[in-house]
Amino acid sequence: MRWSQLYVPTLREDPADADAASHRLLVRAGFVRQLMAGHYSLLPMAVRVRGKIVDVVREEMARIGSQEWILPALHPAEIWQRTGRWEGMGEEMFRLKDRRGADLALGMTHEEIFTTLAQELSSYRQLPQMWYQFQTKFRDEPRPKSGLLRVREFTMKDSYSFDLDQAGLDRSFDLHHAAYTRIFARIGIPAIPVQASSGSMGGSASVEFMSPTPAGEDLVVHCPACRYAANVEKAGSALPAAADGEALTAPERFDTPEARTIEELARLHGVPAEQQIKTLVLVADGRPLLALVRGDHSLVEQKLLDATGARAVRPADADEIKGLLGALPGSLGAVGVTGVTGLTVLADHALAGRTGMTTGANQDGVHLRGVDVARDIAVTRWADLREVRAGEPCVQCGEALEVVQTVEVGHIFKLGRKYTEALDVTVLGQDGAAVKPIMGSYGIGIERAIAAIVETHHDEKGIAWPVAVAPFEVAVVPIGKADEQTAAVVDDLYGRLRAERIDVVLDDRDERPGVKFADIELVGIPYRITVGPRGLRDGVVEVTTRATGETVQVPVAEAAAHVAALVRAAVAPLAG
Repeated sequence: MRWSQLYVPTLREDPADADAASHRLLVRAGFVRQLMAGHYSLLPMAVRVRGKIVDVVREEMARIGSQEWILPALHPAEIWQRTGRWEGMGEEMFRLKDRRGADLALGMTHEEIFTTLAQELSSYRQLPQMWYQFQTKFRDEPRPKSGLLRVREFTMKDSYSFDLDQAGLDRSFDLHHAAYTRIFARIGIPAIPVQASSGSMGGSASVEFMSPTPAGEDLVVHCPACRYAANVEKAGSALPAAADGEALTAPERFDTPEARTIEELARLHGVPAEQQIKTLVLVADGRPLLALVRGDHSLVEQKLLDATGARAVRPADADEIKGLLGALPGSLGAVGVTGVTGLTVLADHALAGRTGMTTGANQDGVHLRGVDVARDIAVTRWADLREVRAGEPCVQCGEALEVVQTVEVGHIFKLGRKYTEALDVTVLGQDGAAVKPIMGSYGIGIERAIAAIVETHHDEKGIAWPVAVAPFEVAVVPIGKADEQTAAVVDDLYGRLRAERIDVVLDDRDERPGVKFADIELVGIPYRITVGPRGLRDGVVEVTTRATGETVQVPVAEAAAHVAALVRAAVAPLAG
């Protein structure tokens, strides 16, 4: 390819609305353009990167024996209704009606559709099966942001396994775990596999692959000593015991008209946050509940959803709270609420056995001290509800935990039989008895992978693509006054590299060297061969490595083979 034929609309200035590094650079380097919030056009250079990522994923899926399909993106509501997810997916699902009034959805994911196709399986002899596709997904994100990192329309590689029993599912899950580890290594994404919540997907096990980046919206708790890692929605820690307050024979009321927060109660009345009970009033699937955590802890909403099995939860509004407990936020507590019909009280494990605690009295401007949790609060259920913080001891080895900002680049689930039972998929087992196959689900967002690579591989000059996914591996750049010798060497290098099956672009633009070099660095091409009259007088060209900035002189006759060897050396160890 010749640069003069390419469409690469690079910009000299950063886009004003770009927050993430990947957003800023992919726009500046001419890879993407926004159509509207959460919807992006991929320009030719991005399509080349996307194609290379897809090739790597496809190779690794083939390596584990998965077969490629293409399924519709538009789904009938009936199938989603049968699994209960038509309502469960909430507002993130794009819903519409066709001209006959039938309810349809733009697919967020394809568990239901692949399971419907699995109804044609009939015998244990046909299992296991692993199927996958590359398909556009649609999710009505409330706050699309950060370019390709959080969008409403994207390509996902989603795959699904069908096995006869749990041992088979474990094998399929492990195969995908290994495949994902290889995929992310090959395309240059540092991915941490972490324990995660299954959320609306359901199932018994869930592992997210998380890539560290300041632009990420997920927090990962991990231990550098023993490699324990979990999403903050799932993570636990060996929490040190906290000192109790003064024990009393019964809770004692005291006036706190000016203290409405944990911090104000600590500052004005000398009650440490770890001796307070934070009472949160929530509405889960239309029913009110109280969630209790220690005053210095934060509630993780997903943990609450997992503990209750609720599909959706929201904070109760002021009128709902007043009608339920008789007070406004700032003076709320769970002491004496057993008479409220149908009210669930969930308490975090960190409150178990605590005495001498302080909490709201359910009267504005009044609190209770000397609360014994076991004696004074009727807890409906104990659960892990709190957010783990950096520095707390690891549950496995006791070392201090770290909390890292990340973006999810892959997610694998053990789904169990939720979908095969709902959609009536049955095969005959070896003994002739009917068996419901057990499923797994495995996803990678392709465009998010593009952004995650840039988040990791960039500098002040622009993008520095790993060789395996670069739009072009090598740029040949003639500089100086055009003459026959330079043209002959350039054409020969270009031809030799193409013969070596190297992705090469010839920068034949009539531009100054500085303009060419800046564009090539911004776009992120891994290797640059500079051909100029001064070097040719000495029989050499310059080879520059984008990632390091190192430049070496190489004899003209050896240049093509030298660069081809660099490209292969960068890719071969990971692809093997």
